[in-house]
Amino acid sequence: MKNYIAFGALLVVSGFFLLSAINMHSFGSPSEEDMDRYFIENAQEEASTNNVVTSIVFDYRGFDTLGEATVLFTAVVGVSLLFRRLIK
Repeated sequence: MKNYIAFGALLVVSGFFLLSAINMHSFGSPSEEDMDRYFIENAQEEASTNNVVTSIVFDYRGFDTLGEATVLFTAVVGVSLLFRRLIK
């Protein structure tokens, strides 16, 4: 019985990866360039910065960046707590 469940799970995961690989966009050629053009044309005006990458990371995607920083901070604190006895 367990072998059938494992085989079924393997079949479902393999099918998912196959469908994902078929539906992927080719690397380096996005189908839509509207967002890129919008950021390039409006970043200096809306974010008051000359660096488009910085304006995207901190202004347009600020909450996402805050979430990533929170995850990294949590990971550092977790590793520090795991190894605190070795440090002393």
